[in-house]
Amino acid sequence: MRPTVKDLAKAAGVSLATVDRVLNDRPNVSKKSARKVSEAIERIGFTRNLAAANLAKNKTYSFRFVLPDTGDQYLEALLRQVEEANRTHASDHVVVDIAQIGVGDPHGVANYLATLEPDRLDGVAIMAPESPQVRDAMVRLNERGIKLVQFLSGQEKLDNTDFVGIDNFAAGATAGRIIGQFHRQQQGRVLIIAETIQAQDSIERRIGFDRIINEKFPHLEVLPSLETYADPARAKRIIERSFQFNKDIIAVYVLSSEARIPIKAVSECADLESLCAVAHERTPFTEEAIRAEQLKAIICQDPGHAVRSAIRIMRARTDHREPVVSQEKIRIEVLFKENL
Repeated sequence: MRPTVKDLAKAAGVSLATVDRVLNDRPNVSKKSARKVSEAIERIGFTRNLAAANLAKNKTYSFRFVLPDTGDQYLEALLRQVEEANRTHASDHVVVDIAQIGVGDPHGVANYLATLEPDRLDGVAIMAPESPQVRDAMVRLNERGIKLVQFLSGQEKLDNTDFVGIDNFAAGATAGRIIGQFHRQQQGRVLIIAETIQAQDSIERRIGFDRIINEKFPHLEVLPSLETYADPARAKRIIERSFQFNKDIIAVYVLSSEARIPIKAVSECADLESLCAVAHERTPFTEEAIRAEQLKAIICQDPGHAVRSAIRIMRARTDHREPVVSQEKIRIEVLFKENL
């Protein structure tokens, strides 16, 4: 049988009340007593039954997903997964809610994060474009004791903070490999489209894409990234202009998670079936497009896995445990028409 709290108190030579204060980070414990308890934990191999402890304290975990207030089909999928997670985790005393805010305004995001208090929230998973204001606000959030997860799109140089999502450098390189293999013998230009290039995931995908194209397929010329800002009129205008001035576009890569607006705009300028178009994330639109051979491949990640992973990490950090790294690794999936 594994050691109990009574065994730990006996091994440390202290009272049960002292052990309880040490295990729950409560005040009024001398350094000497805390050291005795810590040494006894190592010596007898004590592991705390957190589920029982939280049940005894009637502990309820409160987690929040901060997501964009605008989006398309992939955002809808994320919202459904968070709502489902809230239902399935209710029996474990876990409450998960959603705040949708204008993530395009870094000062607005920072101001919102400044309002969050640790007595009401245990953890926050945030999906927002990279900016100094948001990064600094995340650091202050962590300092106030709220556990933080960067969700799908992170912040550059934000150390000691968990991230949930795929390796975006590898995802971009995968897209480059697909397009390069498809046009191994044909010279031409590649159109790159993003919702915003301020998003860290799009930046990393672009770097990974350029790296593989420059190294393996130098006969392909990659054009500067276009930013649609999720505006259909703007997307149509800038994509139409790109095709007007670049007659030799032979491939299209959509960096961002919402592909419907840019791919529809491309379809009005060119025959998608003759292009090698690659996009991210599995949605009803990308499924339909790949079946119609308007997309050659979809590079995606499981939104349900990402949501559940973020919740497990926030819970582990709240309990002062290390997350299980292998369990939280999000795989890059590549879908073609044949394996959809």
